[in-house]
Amino acid sequence: MTSREFRARLARRSKRAEAPLTSGQLSALESYFRLLVRWNRRINLTALKLDPPDEKSFDRLLIEPLVAAKFLPPGPVRLMDIGSGSGSPAVPLAIAHEAAALTMVESKTRKAVFLMEAVRELSLRATVETARFEQLLARPDLHESMDVLSIRAVRVEPRTLLGLQAFVKPEGRLFWFKGSTAVPDDIPPPLRWAATHPLIDSLGSRLVVLVKEGIGRTVFHVEH
Repeated sequence: MTSREFRARLARRSKRAEAPLTSGQLSALESYFRLLVRWNRRINLTALKLDPPDEKSFDRLLIEPLVAAKFLPPGPVRLMDIGSGSGSPAVPLAIAHEAAALTMVESKTRKAVFLMEAVRELSLRATVETARFEQLLARPDLHESMDVLSIRAVRVEPRTLLGLQAFVKPEGRLFWFKGSTAVPDDIPPPLRWAATHPLIDSLGSRLVVLVKEGIGRTVFHVEH
């Protein structure tokens, strides 16, 4: 697929999803995608079909995060993505919301190296933490530091949500990318369900938004 064909397809799909892009964003997303294709030949970043991308891959990796970006708060945003792997949804979210400062968390070293290369090549305002999120709970500087935390392709249980909310500011949001399964009833306080937004109809995907109740600063205990 030529650059012109790729950008035309991306512009057409994003416009149809009511998430239009500037020429700079189109360029950045193409650079990200082509970097992903090159690295995926060497290490397993995603099982999705990339060369050329089918509709499912195109929508999952690029369009779905662009739709979700519409629900980010306006202005400067500190965004953390858990299990960043292939860079989606984190990188497209940061490209779509240019005022975002991104932290990507990835425990696998080779995937983290790819993410670092993406940050360098795209000149993103981003850092990469090569660790499990549980390890980062020992970092006081990260407690209640994020406006938004995103998760996708991570097994989420109430205990997981309880740990992740430690990174989110009071009144901050947790973006949970889900399929068609229902939102569980046992969302642990201080999180509460706020909204569910459809993302891509053909994928049956949804964005579940949880809000952290503003209950004042919490002291978090980490087991060693």
